[in-house]
Amino acid sequence: MIESILTETRRGDVTTLTLNSPATLNALSEAMIAALSAALSRIAAGDSRVVILKGAGRGFCAGHDLREMQSWRSRPDGGRAAYQDLLARCTQMMEQIRNLPQPVIAQVHGIATAAGCQMVAVCDLAIAAEETKFGVNGVNIGLFCSTPMVALSRNIPRKQAFEMLATGSFIPASRAAELGLINRSVPAEALEAEVGAMADVLAAKLPAALRIGKPAFYAQLDQPLAEAWATGSRAITDNLMEPQTAAGMQAFLEKRAMPWDHS
Repeated sequence: MIESILTETRRGDVTTLTLNSPATLNALSEAMIAALSAALSRIAAGDSRVVILKGAGRGFCAGHDLREMQSWRSRPDGGRAAYQDLLARCTQMMEQIRNLPQPVIAQVHGIATAAGCQMVAVCDLAIAAEETKFGVNGVNIGLFCSTPMVALSRNIPRKQAFEMLATGSFIPASRAAELGLINRSVPAEALEAEVGAMADVLAAKLPAALRIGKPAFYAQLDQPLAEAWATGSRAITDNLMEPQTAAGMQAFLEKRAMPWDHS
C-alpha cells in the first residue's frame, strides 16, 4: 500500500512531509487529508524545529480530488454531508499547519491550485521553482474557490485575490512573489537547496522563541492596534522569561556563541 504522506527527519531538526500521490497531482483526498493531519499531530508533539511541506511528482498539489467528490453525488442528499465533512476536515488540517509550534516552509513546484494554493498561503513561508503556476481556478468548472479564498485573501491584496478567484487565471511564481503569496522563486534545480538553507537558518534559532513568536504573529495581524501591542508585549515578556533567552542575552553581551548553537 502506498503511503499518502512520506516523512523524513534530518538530524532531528528538520522534518520533511511529502504529499505522495503523484498520479493525482497530490490531490487532497479524504485519505491524504487524514494522513497529513496525523503527521502534523505527531510533529506538533515532537522535537523537530522546522517542517518542510512538498509534493511528489510533477506538482505540489492540485487541490481536492474531484473524482472522489463527484462519486458522492449519488448519495441521497446529493453529497452535501460528505462535502461539508471533507471541507471541515480540510479546514482543520490547514489550521493545524497554522497552529503548529514549528515554522512550516512550502517547497512548491509544478502547480499549486485551488486547495493546493490555499495550503501555500497557510504555510508560514514558501519558496517556489520559477516555472510554478498558482491558481484558484475552480470557477473554470463552475465552482468558486470559497475556502481557498480565505487564506489567499489574507496573503495578497484583495483586488488581485478576487481577480484570481473570479477569472480562474493562473499566475507565475514571479508574480506570486510580487504579491506576497510566496517569499521568492528560484530556478528549479536550486529549489531543494534554497528551501534547505532556509530551514537550516530557522533550525539554528532558539525553538522557544519561535514557539512563542509564531502564534503571537498571527494573533496580532487582525487585532486593533492597541490590542496588537498588548499581544506583542505579552509574547516578548514570556520570551524574556525563558532561561535559554536569558542565557542567550548574556552570551551576546559577553561575545560568546549562543548556548543552543551546535554548529
